Amino acid sequence: MRPRVLVVDDEPSIRKVLQAHLQREGYEVETASDGAAALGLLDSTPCDLVISDLKMPGVGGLELLAYAVSNHPGLPVILITAHGTVDSAVEALKLGAHDYITKPFDLDEIRVAVEKALRVERARRRTLQEDPGWREGGRGRFDLVGTTPSMQRVYALVEKVADSPTTVLVQGESGTGKELVARALHRQSSRRGEPFITVNCGAIPEQLFESELFGYEKGAFTGAVTSKPGKFELADRGTLFLDEVGELPRDMQVKLLRALQERVFERVGGTRPVSVDVRVVAATNVDLGQAVSQGRFREDLYYRLAVFPIPLPPLRERREDIPLLVEHFLRRFDERLGKKVTDVAPAAMSALMKWSWPGNIRELENVIERGVLLADGDLLTLDSLPGLDERMPAAASAGVDPRAEGLGLKEYVRVHTARLERGLIQRMLEHERGNVTRAARRLDISRKSLQLKMKEYALREEPEAG
Repeated sequence: MRPRVLVVDDEPSIRKVLQAHLQREGYEVETASDGAAALGLLDSTPCDLVISDLKMPGVGGLELLAYAVSNHPGLPVILITAHGTVDSAVEALKLGAHDYITKPFDLDEIRVAVEKALRVERARRRTLQEDPGWREGGRGRFDLVGTTPSMQRVYALVEKVADSPTTVLVQGESGTGKELVARALHRQSSRRGEPFITVNCGAIPEQLFESELFGYEKGAFTGAVTSKPGKFELADRGTLFLDEVGELPRDMQVKLLRALQERVFERVGGTRPVSVDVRVVAATNVDLGQAVSQGRFREDLYYRLAVFPIPLPPLRERREDIPLLVEHFLRRFDERLGKKVTDVAPAAMSALMKWSWPGNIRELENVIERGVLLADGDLLTLDSLPGLDERMPAAASAGVDPRAEGLGLKEYVRVHTARLERGLIQRMLEHERGNVTRAARRLDISRKSLQLKMKEYALREEPEAG
């Protein structure tokens, strides 16, 4: 069966040229004159690839892309535009676009991009057959759990860059799963049979950084009775994971930059250059761009590390994944602790859904482990989750001054943040006259996330105006 391509462009001449070219290449082609028509075709006519203009009246290419990522996971989308800028290209790739081509384009460029997109999608489907995390009820991928649009974008980015030598920067708050993403990149690459070496840049004393990364020769310093390879050498032909790279001392940043650029370095006390073939994945929970502007991080090193950024969403921005994560951790700790906690009481799940999770998935994991230990039977109850309650949303929706409640600093910040969030959502809904879809778009969250927050903050959903 021939692959089917959907071409979306408001210029008839572009549609005709692409349709004729792709049909000559052996593809079935559907066309749409705007994004709104394309949305209907996506839901009614199965297709294997979308080629869309970026700038169109009404529903644009980015909106079409976001819909495809959310409702048709794995469907590759190529965006074409005459307004090619770095910012729009980066935004498109972050949203999950497979490729980005600027007008005027070459038809050979289109052919190559289409072939590559379909080849990657075939490889993705084969991977699904080998990925137990995906087969278990569609709970996630790559040992990551989650089905929200933000996680689908993460999976798409991992697939896109995994089997390449490109340096990747995984960005996210503590506890969001940055190392899991780094390991997924390694396992999905041709380097999977080679070493995966981790360096925690925040845990190594400054005076030991150079010897840890690059090794040392015998006699290089007191106590160096033998030669020792560093992390770069140990990771040769494999992957080097630089965790918390934002903690790297300034003087070491220069040496790391050279190693990244040339893949050559010397051991401490050595004179012989050591050459390695290493794929580098870095991770940070700080804003490296801000660190650059403050003079704490080298700009050239930042751009060398951030060739392909993968942002990880905090748990509070993907609350719909919490039940899946809870189920995942219950199975894990039941097996590890010899317990049989198989279900969660509604009040307990409500508290878990409403908590702000400053420690993200790691905090949730610890809470569930403690809850499993404290549970008396097969049900995880609110009594098994000390410290979690419903004060935060209740205080936020009632307009209670948290200081009058005698709350500590963390709880005060949680309550105050919730009040600000509720106020912003309420104002945006009023501005959009109750239209949840448009309000969600302006807030840059999914419609489902907004509906969940409206329920959390007792904001009634009105019938949407057209």
